[in-house]
Amino acid sequence: MTTQTTPAAAERHEATTTEPWRDVRRSAAERARALAAAMTLEEKLAQLVGVWVGADASGGGVAPHQADMTGRVPTWESVIEHGLGQLTRPYGTVPVTPEAGARSLERSQRDLVAASRFGIPAQVHEECLAGFAAWRATAYPVPLSWGASFDPELVEAMAARIGASMRAAGVHQGLAPVLDVTRDHRWGRTEETIGEDPYLVGTVGAAYVRGLESSGVVATLKHFAGYSASRAGRNLAPVAMGPREYADVILPPFETAVRHGRPRSVMHAYTDVDGMPSAADRSLLTGLLRETWGFDGTVVADYFGVRFLETLHKVAADGTDAARLALRAGVDVELPTVDAFGPALAEAVRRGDVEESLVDEALHRVLRQKVELGLVDPGWEPVPDGGAGLDLDDAAGRDLALRLAREAVVLLADDGGALPLASGARVAVVGPLADDPMAMLGCYSFPAHVGAQHPEVETGIDIPTVLAELGSRFDVEHARGCDVTGSDTSGFAAAVAAARGADVCVVAVGDRAGLFGRGTSGEGCDAADLRLPGVQEHLVRAVLATGTPVVLLLLTGRPYALGALLDEPTPPAAVVQAFFPGQLGGRAVAEVLAGEVSPSGRLPVSVPRDPGGQPATYLSAPLGLRSGVSSVDPTPAFPFGHGLSYATFAWEDAQVVGAAAGGPAPWPSDGDARVEVTVRNTGSVPGADVVQLYLHDAVAQVTRPVVRLVGYARVALDPGQAATVSFVVPADVTSFTGAHGRRVVEPGDVELRVSRSSADVVATLPLRLVGPEREVDHTRRLVTDVRVSGPESVPAVPGTHRENDHEEVSVG
Repeated sequence: MTTQTTPAAAERHEATTTEPWRDVRRSAAERARALAAAMTLEEKLAQLVGVWVGADASGGGVAPHQADMTGRVPTWESVIEHGLGQLTRPYGTVPVTPEAGARSLERSQRDLVAASRFGIPAQVHEECLAGFAAWRATAYPVPLSWGASFDPELVEAMAARIGASMRAAGVHQGLAPVLDVTRDHRWGRTEETIGEDPYLVGTVGAAYVRGLESSGVVATLKHFAGYSASRAGRNLAPVAMGPREYADVILPPFETAVRHGRPRSVMHAYTDVDGMPSAADRSLLTGLLRETWGFDGTVVADYFGVRFLETLHKVAADGTDAARLALRAGVDVELPTVDAFGPALAEAVRRGDVEESLVDEALHRVLRQKVELGLVDPGWEPVPDGGAGLDLDDAAGRDLALRLAREAVVLLADDGGALPLASGARVAVVGPLADDPMAMLGCYSFPAHVGAQHPEVETGIDIPTVLAELGSRFDVEHARGCDVTGSDTSGFAAAVAAARGADVCVVAVGDRAGLFGRGTSGEGCDAADLRLPGVQEHLVRAVLATGTPVVLLLLTGRPYALGALLDEPTPPAAVVQAFFPGQLGGRAVAEVLAGEVSPSGRLPVSVPRDPGGQPATYLSAPLGLRSGVSSVDPTPAFPFGHGLSYATFAWEDAQVVGAAAGGPAPWPSDGDARVEVTVRNTGSVPGADVVQLYLHDAVAQVTRPVVRLVGYARVALDPGQAATVSFVVPADVTSFTGAHGRRVVEPGDVELRVSRSSADVVATLPLRLVGPEREVDHTRRLVTDVRVSGPESVPAVPGTHRENDHEEVSVG
């Protein structure tokens, strides 16, 4: 298609100097209104759809039911005739070099601008959950590792770097972060969640949003809301949950990200909650999100989610009915490709079956965002510098990936003898993941998400394995032992022999990420129980039986039950957990094992003891704990927040500032409580500790979790150094959904527990909320303010401050 000869192009060029929507002196809203007023119905609807021209209809897809849905895709020429809202994943569908992808994207955008009457380019979106999901792009640790770091500042820096690479490639929107609070670890997408605690998910998630948005890329919160709480941990299954759990566990991370991150897009969830699909829920997408929380961005459909109202949820008679329900609920853009928002919807609007005002509302939001992104400005270019020299895996990105991977490695258990590995030690490195680069990557990293379907194409990035990294440091012998899945134990003998001949044996077991049953973790890779896949647990037992000290290394996308291994006659000498730590995860793990880096990660999810004692997270009311009236003990092997270090830390002088001796400190129900604790590195190596603050509500009008996280701070200290951590806790963070369905701050006795984990309390500080019961709303304070004073201290959460050498630096 040539840009000089189309009638649309000629008409557009004649009007260039007079088009009000191109006038950068006007507000985005004014420009969007002027543009919308000039559009025909077909042109309006064209802005509300995406097109996935590279979608694979062969069945090897990357979205649920993709093979069923892609047969309806019209030709490229016909679909761009009236314009186009979005281009779906031009880099993230098949392996394409960054330079070739940029050239292809530029051609597509120029075709689109030339073909349509208004010459408006498409908004381009890509996945970016573990980095820009493109070939040869840096693969970062997955969100569970973000949570394990307890370091929002580093996550924000990572997201900014991801966003910068996407903008350089001509991408405008990223489909991340995932803010689902994991409720059942059997769910395959647990690896995509930040953890099982809404405060951690919200604060870390908001940091990711700030980073991505700072680069000019639209962040997309997903999946709104309830997706992670499906029955039996099955993907795309119904959610049975009461309004109190929904309000107090599921929604707060989204609210925190909207308030503290200011994202410009939200993606509805596939799921239905108590029979109401999210894509059709006006009370959720319009009433709560827009009218109450004040969100003014776009709501996009999860892939094929509009049509699913007909095909899966059975609440719509056909695609047009599904489109009506979605538009009425507040869905603005149909992704990934035009379907229910296509020609049949135009006919329904003309018949009066669907109000055109619904189309206009969505259109205004879409066009305003395009204006804000500069897509309607004179002189717009599809790809900065034409994509010349585009490097998606540069040194700066790899450095951030390594730093985050280091902070996310969790030392679960250590008898003090095996780790760090002694210099000159003979090390057996066994297990199916010891020499597997893919063991580092989650299912939304490009090599696992797309590359696995193209085995003829190289990975595109360097991913050193644990074996390679340990082999550069120690005398190693390797035996695979078994596969991640399957029942073949023929390799056990070699693994056992290697262990017997070594001073210590590192056993690397865990997951292989994939999609829709093509892996053991990832979207559609749900687990029946929490046993390690295949015969891996039997391999570990066989190696333990040799008597050689064993370091159990878990490279997984979810926590697995470890009780049986911990109860072996000779249990592992040490247990190390890494959640898909990214392309440099092998190096980070080796550095920890070798003692070059002191482990500082903390569990963002509980590690269960028994594979069948789930689902359960630490957010449990008293009835959910161990009792004498049930034979099932849900106590985890390792609790939320747990993690050890090679450094040792003393915590001193934990106190409620200003409290008098003898009785609970008064805490106004509309005020703040200030808690301080001093952390001192008493060991011989540098390290970082994570101070966690939990709330315990002694008596409440409804059952409450025994403890829940309300603040945390990551503190890095050299030997002998100390820092003081101060938490300013607003009474608002004690609020919950009360007996009458309203969120309240209830007077009465509470405790703030300064803790190393949800189960390891260093100091219990009694307080009494005084004053009237307060009903609070969306304007309440959501985050505890944290101040770390001392040398080499690290900011913790939004609103955090640090003081170095008495100089105060605000990072909030």
